[in-house]
Amino acid sequence: MSAQALSLRSFTVAAIMATAAASASALTIPTNAIQANSTQNFSQDAQDQFALFAINVTPLGNATAGSTAAAYNLPVTSITVNSRLKVTAGAAVGSALEIARMYRGAKVGVTIANFKIDFVNHLVLADVTPIGGTTIPQMAVYTFNEATPLTLKYQFPLSISGTQLLDKLFLTDDGITVIAKSLALPVFAPMLMKTTDFGNIYIDVKAALRFPPVSSKPYVPAN
Repeated sequence: MSAQALSLRSFTVAAIMATAAASASALTIPTNAIQANSTQNFSQDAQDQFALFAINVTPLGNATAGSTAAAYNLPVTSITVNSRLKVTAGAAVGSALEIARMYRGAKVGVTIANFKIDFVNHLVLADVTPIGGTTIPQMAVYTFNEATPLTLKYQFPLSISGTQLLDKLFLTDDGITVIAKSLALPVFAPMLMKTTDFGNIYIDVKAALRFPPVSSKPYVPAN
């Protein structure tokens, strides 16, 4: 049996389990073997802010540069549904964005990795690691507005699809504090960051297989 057939069978079983468990409890379904993607699009205001402080954003791990400037694809590795099959969370484990700049001859900044979208509390969580520092696990980095809901559509024997747009991405107070300090930004920067809409996240889930599947192993920065 081919790897593609095995991946399809695995996801079919997971989907059946989700349906069977609908009346019981929440269930996390692996999606790293199908074309499930989230794209973070930084706004023009965010890009202007990056340019002001000479900040560079670099995709790492599963993350890749998108088709447009300041867009980054973060493959969705799992989706969590509740007892009514409503999506409550999604994760992009293994993806990371390094946000850094040169300051006094040294690279400073943070790596934001292993993203999780909490649809219940409208938060984007991630592991945040200052360059040369200690990782803060699953810190709330952004708040967001659910511009369009994610409604997954299932069809027999297996067809799963869905899209969603999350907009009004604003850094949390903790996110501002850690990122501004790690980037050694000037004292006026936190107030500017607090009022900046950093863009949106577009989620697109399709039934097509992803071969090979992306890794679902958490990304760990080299430092």
